[in-house]
Formats: sequence, C-alpha cells, structure tokens
Amino acid sequence: MITDEQFQNEIKILIANAIREDVGSGDYSSLACIPSNAMGKAKLLVKEDGIIAGVALAKMVFEYVDPAMQIETFIEDGTSVKKGDVVFHVSGSSQSILKSERVVLNTMQRMSAIATKTNSYVQLLKGTNTKILDTRKTTPGFRVAEKWAVTIGGGENHRFALYDMVMLKDNHIDFAGGITLAIAKTQAYLKENNLDLKIIVEARDLKEIEEILKSEGVHRILIDNFNYEDTRTAVALIGTKCQTESSGNINEETMRQYAECGVNYISSGALTHSVYNMDLSLKAI
Repeated sequence: MITDEQFQNEIKILIANAIREDVGSGDYSSLACIPSNAMGKAKLLVKEDGIIAGVALAKMVFEYVDPAMQIETFIEDGTSVKKGDVVFHVSGSSQSILKSERVVLNTMQRMSAIATKTNSYVQLLKGTNTKILDTRKTTPGFRVAEKWAVTIGGGENHRFALYDMVMLKDNHIDFAGGITLAIAKTQAYLKENNLDLKIIVEARDLKEIEEILKSEGVHRILIDNFNYEDTRTAVALIGTKCQTESSGNINEETMRQYAECGVNYISSGALTHSVYNMDLSLKAI
C-alpha cells in the first residue's frame, strides 16, 4: 500500500487538476454578475438516503480555492444519512463558493455512492471472517478519492497502483513461461532492486493452486472465477501458508456464499466501476 504521504500528495494532485479543469481561466458566470466583495452562505443538502463520504475532501477543496471560507460541519464521513439532511454549511466569498461548487458536488456524490455500495457489501459479509476489497478498476485521475470512499464505507483497499504491490495475473504468468518461473523471476527482481513488495499470484484452477504452493514467499493467492466447491477445496489446500482472495463475477447474490468458503478477502471492481452518483446539492441560504 502507498504511504500516508503519497496518499495526501495524490489528493492534492486531484484537487488541483479538478479545479484547473473546471475553472480554467475564470468562472465568468460568477465574475460577470456577482461583486467580488459579495459574501454568501450555502448548505450541502442530502437528496437521497445513503452513506455520506467526501466531507473531509470537500473541506480541502474549499481551502484550496479560498482559505478564508468557513465550514460548519454537522455530519461526518461514514455517517448514514437520509433525504433532507444537511451535511455542512459553507460561508465566505460568493464567487469562491460558486467556483468550488461543482468539484465539491462531483466528488461527494461519487464518493458517497461508493461508500454506500461498499457498506452494503460489508453488511452482507457480517458474521464471516471475510473482508471486502476494491480493485484498480477506478476512474482515471480520481482513484485516490474512490479508494478513500471504500474505506469510509467499511471496506479495505487493495493495492493502489502497479508500484506498491506485485500481482502476477494470467497474462504475466503466460508471458513469463509459467507460474513457478514467474514467481522466481519476480523474487529475483525484487531482491536485485531492493524492493520490499508483497506478491499476489492468480490461480485459474486447482492445479495452479498446487503449483503456487510449491513456491515460498507468496503473500496471497487470488482464487479467480472458481465455483463454490473448488473455492472450498482451494482454501483447504492453502491453509495458513498465505492469504486467500476470491474474485471474478462475484455479486450481491453470491458474495455471502463465497465468504462462507473461508476466503480472507473478496475483491470487487463493482465498488468503483458500477455505481450511480448519490443525489446531493449545494443550495444558497
């Protein structure tokens, strides 16, 4: 996983790019009709039930646009909200509020949708020892916010990118000449380059599970697109030698059954690639 310093840097990059993209050379709608010294106040209104996320990030956006803006927070990240709830008030320059509005809403709407979906998966797994993970199937340029939203919803982050964990998937294995060779080459590369990275290896069938287990130093085996029976067999074969993760076409209807097979983790791309933004608005008061 990335460090907290790297995470914070990714957030700064996201905010700067989002404002650059939206504001460009100027918010001419506001500049044209609102005096520069006009002061205003607005509320973040919830228009749909769910889990709120992005409050902390919204504060960072406001701070970036205009440090003089004041935020009064009523509901924190990770809280269950209902239609009609008010999350915060923002006050300050009317031009600054309007300049921030779309980035704040786009960010919070998507993060809240992801947190809500993640929380629903967490509830489905309640009572098992299985945790829900996200993937790298995220919106380009918005990954850090989406992964943050997963944790707000009660899930855990998989690797952030290609550089903070090694995952040997089917194509890596085939291009490298097989599982054993792929693992050996990877371990040699990490040692030569003084890289302390965990290794995950994907298995497509039970035979590949058995081959992976012959190598030492594998952190987790990705049990990909297995049925329930083979998943249980794989978990039994692996035992405590390394962690286990199920993935591949797992949904709300099947998730609980896979968890009951005994895997440590279930990863789901749907947490970030198949959500509809939660309805929120910023209204002048």
